[in-house]
Amino acid sequence: MSKAEVREWPLAGWLAAKTDTVFLRRGSRGHAKIVNAEIDALLNADKDVAIFPEGTTTDGSCLLGFHGALLQPAVETGRPIQPLALAYETPDGRRSLAPAYVGDTSLGQCLAAMLAERSIVARLRPTPPLPTPGRERRELARAAHDGIALSLGLPPASSGPGKSAGLPAALPSGADPTGSPSPAPAD
Repeated sequence: MSKAEVREWPLAGWLAAKTDTVFLRRGSRGHAKIVNAEIDALLNADKDVAIFPEGTTTDGSCLLGFHGALLQPAVETGRPIQPLALAYETPDGRRSLAPAYVGDTSLGQCLAAMLAERSIVARLRPTPPLPTPGRERRELARAAHDGIALSLGLPPASSGPGKSAGLPAALPSGADPTGSPSPAPAD
């Protein structure tokens, strides 16, 4: 799943289109229904679908609220949801800001920042799968959010959807919130 603009990017857009990427026009409820039908078809074809329920990117210092609408096809098909926590770090375990494609940063600036780094480690931490039968998408979005927040050492959402769960303001940008360079996934 990707924002529709990615389809127009040189090379990346072509690659995304060739790998069954579902493109979403953000802010369009009507298009979200079409996209959910595409996701439903992929799930019914026994394919996995990756979504990014924050709806945007951050620098990794916080976790925004999750939008549950794109989880509806998993609920309808009875497929479990597998939340994954993604973090970019330096080799010594500090959070890396180089891949932060946020604010007014252009794709070129983001790529240049990543290429300027000697090494960037992408850590993908699975959290426990979430069964969908008998559950609503908002409940699942909250459970996925809280599992990912725990895995990243961030506080769980306490103020409802759309609120960020972030690091304390006094924490330096390179500091690890848990004091451990690589916290283990929660059991």
